[in-house]
Amino acid sequence: MFRRILPQAKHLSEEVIQPGDTVIDATCGNGHDTKFLAEAVGPDGAVFSFDIQAQAIETAKDLCHSHNNIEFILDSHANLGRYIPKGTPIRSAMFNLGYLPKGDKEITTVYESTFTALNEIFNRLTVGGRIIIVVYHGHPSGKIERDKLLASLSDWSQKEAQVLKYQFINQNNDAPFLLCVEKISMP
Repeated sequence: MFRRILPQAKHLSEEVIQPGDTVIDATCGNGHDTKFLAEAVGPDGAVFSFDIQAQAIETAKDLCHSHNNIEFILDSHANLGRYIPKGTPIRSAMFNLGYLPKGDKEITTVYESTFTALNEIFNRLTVGGRIIIVVYHGHPSGKIERDKLLASLSDWSQKEAQVLKYQFINQNNDAPFLLCVEKISMP
């Protein structure tokens, strides 16, 4: 059976993560990816988990209370350069675009900050590292972000990255899909 979108996102990430790696949850949300990443990198690894909503950070902290390898950051992922030391190699990053489940649907990710973060992460990504993006586009701002993101990533050099789109095309209601950017060489 094909993996559903969220299990496939985790699978693509865990394929490349090694104990001790540094990884990013660019959209902390309720903390499920943060917890997954903390377990994947182990106690010697580091997770930087970003969200712009205090509610998300607090919920995630509660979920991840037993993990000491997470730095929660109440700020936009676009500002990750302020928090992650320069020269720190990133092995994987995960994004869930859209709005906080059970949160304010007016507060959403937007292309400009998402793409800024993607570029910053890609520049720090190790060869073979991956950025996994789950695109929720069932709302107006999600459709705008989706279209701009697909157009931009389609133009990335195939000499530096492979960009995969994983999508079920026979599902109703703007079902989410997954993008995976894998770095294949240094620029």
